[in-house]
Amino acid sequence: MNFKKPIPLEEGDYYTNEQGYRVFTKQYHLKRGYCCKSGCKHCPFGYDNKID
Repeated sequence: MNFKKPIPLEEGDYYTNEQGYRVFTKQYHLKRGYCCKSGCKHCPFGYDNKID
């Protein structure tokens, strides 16, 4: 299996929304370096799951 190495979380990488979910920020996505095509709220790669 080909597992990607986990990225250590730093301050500013995420926040917790009103429902208690962890929401990753643009900072985290850029650090990760690729789009996962999950329709993330702060995706800096321009992915729109409504189009794809």
